[in-house]
Amino acid sequence: MSDVKKVVLAYSGGLDTSVIVKWLQEEYQCEVVTFTADLGQGEEVEPARAKAQALGVKEIFIEDLREEFVRDFVFPMFRANTIYEGEYLLGTSIARPLIAKRLIEIANETGADAIAHGATGKGNDQVRFELGAYALKPGVSVIAPWREWDLTSRETLMNYCEEHKIPVDFSTKKKKSPYSMDANLLHISYEGDQLEDPWIESEEDMWRWSVAPEQAPDTPTYIEIEYKHGDPVAINGEEMSPATILETLNKIGGENGIGRIDIVENRFVGMKARGCYETPGGTIMLRAHRAMESITLDREAMHLKDEIMPRYAKVIYNGFWWSEERRMLQALIDASQEFVSGTVRLKLYKGNIEVVGRKSPYSLFDSSVATFEDDAGAYDQKDAAGFIKLNALRMRIAAQKGRTFLDRD
Repeated sequence: MSDVKKVVLAYSGGLDTSVIVKWLQEEYQCEVVTFTADLGQGEEVEPARAKAQALGVKEIFIEDLREEFVRDFVFPMFRANTIYEGEYLLGTSIARPLIAKRLIEIANETGADAIAHGATGKGNDQVRFELGAYALKPGVSVIAPWREWDLTSRETLMNYCEEHKIPVDFSTKKKKSPYSMDANLLHISYEGDQLEDPWIESEEDMWRWSVAPEQAPDTPTYIEIEYKHGDPVAINGEEMSPATILETLNKIGGENGIGRIDIVENRFVGMKARGCYETPGGTIMLRAHRAMESITLDREAMHLKDEIMPRYAKVIYNGFWWSEERRMLQALIDASQEFVSGTVRLKLYKGNIEVVGRKSPYSLFDSSVATFEDDAGAYDQKDAAGFIKLNALRMRIAAQKGRTFLDRD
């Protein structure tokens, strides 16, 4: 018999996690606590309460975490201009450490000795959930049903529901998307079905948050985003909370066909996977933040950030948010944002984002030095000769010693 007496399950209210509730009760003979997080996925989460109650769950946690998600996870990540493998804005990855945190907090509050999740044994999410859980509560037990049971298809799950009298009207009456999807305020992802062939183009009716660029308005949309210390705080002069800013940018970006990508990425568990992502607000924020940094960050500070960004992105993608290296990197990134304040003006048009203006009280752009007109002695062009000769010295010496690049294999 299992030593697990009570387990906290990350519960969506869907077919998989409803089966998991009953499976845990049957296999582990334990009490199940459910936790449902509203991260802005665009679907009502409260119905999960009735579904959990119907399964005999007595302790049910349903929480609105949208503001915490954007403020404490999305914004810190975007201060680094984070992209994984040049394209992916880490919409799924960045939600997992928050869910892991609340699973552990609820386990502590309820006296549970285990947590459970519905991630499969092939994906990254199992790693992210469990690394976070172990970092925050080293002795916790983790139950991952997809690595234990023999229910390997939707048909076997439905049969299990019938056998155990689990109500599944919510699964059968609605049209089921053929894709495996994950959504939160930052993005929505699509995997599986025909997307498993990387040669086949995605169907237009798959996308939910954005219009196709060719269907976007024929006139551009202009917006202004105000930044303070690296985080957006207002749109078009109106101050908003972090979650409201991202919601607003999602709407504006989606209407203009912005934020769709179709990529093949390298999962931490070793395989390649094809995924399609919609990240309209995040795509806008990334472009605007880089524009803000372009006039407020010192050159070498900017270059250092660009050098560490791929490492920081990999840390988040692989599930190491609650690690010492992420905290160290975050401290450096946050220190760089002291003067990243001001306003960026953007032009959105048929899937494209163009930066058309940027200003800041901390701008390092000096028109008196950069001008092509008379700079009144602000910059002595004769100084460039010595600068160039000193930088060429090592190459000149090498060439004099016969290390020429001409006629060299």
